[in-house]
Amino acid sequence: MLERLEQQKKLTANQWRIILTTNLGDMLDFFDFFLIGYVLAFILKEWHITYGQSAIILISAGLGAVPGAFFWGWMGDRIGRRTVFMLTALNVAIATGIMYFTPNQDWLIPGWAFLAFFRFFVGFGNAGMIAVDIPLVQEFVPTYKRGWVAGLTTTLLPAGNILGALSGWLLEPMISWRGLFLVGLAPALLVLMIRYWVPESPRFLMRMGRYDEARESLAWALQCHPSEIELPATTADEETTRWRELFRYPRSMAAGCLIALSQAGGAGILMWITALFVMVLKVTPNEAAYMMIWVGILGIIGRLAASWMSDFFGRRWSGFVIGMGGAVAMALAGYWHDVYIGTVSVFFLFIMAQRFFGDASYAIIGPYIAEVWPNRLRASGMGFSYGIGNLGKIIGPLGLALIVGSSDYVSPKVVPSALFPALLFLAFWYAQAALMFLLVGFETKGRSIEEINRALDTSVGVELDPVRVPAQ
Repeated sequence: MLERLEQQKKLTANQWRIILTTNLGDMLDFFDFFLIGYVLAFILKEWHITYGQSAIILISAGLGAVPGAFFWGWMGDRIGRRTVFMLTALNVAIATGIMYFTPNQDWLIPGWAFLAFFRFFVGFGNAGMIAVDIPLVQEFVPTYKRGWVAGLTTTLLPAGNILGALSGWLLEPMISWRGLFLVGLAPALLVLMIRYWVPESPRFLMRMGRYDEARESLAWALQCHPSEIELPATTADEETTRWRELFRYPRSMAAGCLIALSQAGGAGILMWITALFVMVLKVTPNEAAYMMIWVGILGIIGRLAASWMSDFFGRRWSGFVIGMGGAVAMALAGYWHDVYIGTVSVFFLFIMAQRFFGDASYAIIGPYIAEVWPNRLRASGMGFSYGIGNLGKIIGPLGLALIVGSSDYVSPKVVPSALFPALLFLAFWYAQAALMFLLVGFETKGRSIEEINRALDTSVGVELDPVRVPAQ
C-alpha cells in the first residue's frame, strides 16, 4: 500500500500543504512561547517584579514542556497525530489568550503568579505540538526525502521570536501588553488549516486497522484516485500503544534523550546572548537587538543547510559534525572574547558561527529522535525524548548563572573571567550530543519507517547498523 509513496519522485502540492501547515504551526507556537519576554519588558518596573519572580515566570514554560511532551506524544500514538496537532494548537492559544486577564500585583493572586501558572500550560502545549507534527510530516513523504522534509518543519522556529519582537515594538503602543496576549490566540486559527488541509497520517490509520481511511489519506497526499492504491492482501488488527513499552528500547531512549539535551546549550546562549553583546562588545541594547536579527537569519540558513545534510550524508555523521561545530564555536567564542581583527570582534564572529551550527542541529535532532522508535511508539518516543531534552531549558540558564557566581538567574551580569568556563559549560551539551550520534545512535537514512520498525523489533537488530550490532 505504501509502495507508491516510496516510489514518488516529486512532492505533490498537497504534501507541500502539510509542510507549510506544520511550519506555520511551529512558528506561531514559538511566537506564543517567546511572547512573554517582550511582555515582561513592559511590566518589570511598573509592577516591581523581582528577579526571582521573573525567573519563575520564564522557567515555568520549560517546566510545563516536560510533562506536555510526554502526554501529547503518548496521545499522538493513541488518538492520532492530526487530532493532537489541533488540540495542542488550541492548548497554546487558549493558555496565552487567558493571560489577557492577568490581575495586577495587588490582587489576591498577584499578576506574576497568574502569568507563571498559565505559562506552564503554554509550555505544556508547545512541546506537545513538536512531538506530533514532525512524525506527522515524516509519515506522508518517501524515505529518501524524510530527513530533508522533516528538517524543513523546524526552519521557521526562529521566526516566532522575530514575530514576538515585532509585536512588542509595533503593536504594544496601540493595544497594550495585555493585547499582545490576544494576538497570541493566532494559533487557534491554525486549527482550521489543519482541519481542511491535513488528513490523518496513513501509517497511523493502518496501525489502527483503518485501511480504507488510510487509502483515502494516501490518495489525497499523492493526488490520485483511491482506487489506484491497492489495499494489502492481509490486514492486521488494531495495534495498541502502551507508554511503558518505551523502556523496551534502551538504545533509542539513551540516544534520543541525550541528544535532545543539547537544548541546554541552546537555551543557555539564547537567554544570555543579548546581554553578552552589550557587556562584551560594549554596544547599546538597541544595537544588540539589531545584531540579533542577523543571528536569527543565520540560524534559519543553518536549519536549511542541515535539513539537506541529513539526507545527503546521513543522520549520524551530520549530527556529529553539526554538534561538534556548535561546541567548538561556543568554546572559541569564550576563549577569544576580547580579541579583535581590526574592528571586527572575534567573539561576535564565533557567536554567529555557533548559532549557525546550534540552530542547524535541531533540524537534524528533531526528526532523528522520532525516527529511532518503532512505528507504534513514534510520537510517544519523540515526546519522551523531547520532554527530557526540555530540561535543558532549565539546566542551561541556571547552570550559567551558578558558574558566573550571580544570584540573578534571569539577566545575570557577565564576569569576563568567568565567560570562558561558562561557555565551555554550554559547549559540553553540544559535544555530548555529537558523540551520542556516533556512539549510541544508529543510522536511519535510506531506511523506511517500516524497515526501522522491523529492525527495532528483532531480537538481534543487525539491520540497524551494518558496522556493529546494536543492543536494544
